[in-house]
Amino acid sequence: MTRYVFATVALTASIAGTAAAQAPAPAPLQTPNPSYASVLMEIDVNRPAADVWKRVGKYCDIGEWFQIAAPCTITSGKDGEFGAVRTVGAEILVGKTELSYTYTQPVREGARYNMYHGTLEARPVTATTSKIVYTLFFDNSNLPDQAAKDADAARRKTQFMRGMQNMKILAEGGTLPPPPARGAAPAAAPLPAGR
Repeated sequence: MTRYVFATVALTASIAGTAAAQAPAPAPLQTPNPSYASVLMEIDVNRPAADVWKRVGKYCDIGEWFQIAAPCTITSGKDGEFGAVRTVGAEILVGKTELSYTYTQPVREGARYNMYHGTLEARPVTATTSKIVYTLFFDNSNLPDQAAKDADAARRKTQFMRGMQNMKILAEGGTLPPPPARGAAPAAAPLPAGR
C-alpha cells in the first residue's frame, strides 16, 4: 500500500511539473503599470428613483441630456439589453440593474486601451427623492504626471456634471437650456454645496 501511494504521488507530481513546464507564458500586458482612476459624481433629484430612471435612463437618452447634435441610435442589439451598442462612442452596454447600467468603449485599432467604463444609476433616497450617480473608471497611465491626471479628471467631471444637471432638469419636469456653442464653456447652474 505504501509503494502504491508513493508511486501515485510521484506520478502526479511528474505530470503536474510537465504540464506547468509546457504551458505557454501569458502574453505581456499592454499596460504593465496601469494607473486606475475613477470619477464619482452625484446630484440630488426631487423625484422618486423609478420616475427618474424612466425619464433619463434609457441607453440612448444620453443624446438628449448631453445635448449631442447627432442623434443617438442603437447600432447593434436592442436598447437596454446586454451587448447593445450605441452610436455615442460606439459604447457597449455590459451591465445593468433595474435602475442602472454600465457601459464600456471598444478597443480601437492602433490605440492604447484605457479600460474606460461608465455607470449611470438612479438611487433612491426617500420614497419621493433620489440621486443620480455617475461613475467613470479608466486607466490614465498614459498621462505624463499627476497634474495632467488631475486636469483630465477635472475636465471629465465638468463635462459629465453638465449632463447630470440636464438629467435633473428633465427628471424634475423642466426644459433644458440651449446647448453651449461648440468649444464654449457650458453655462451651468451652480450646484448646491457638497455636490
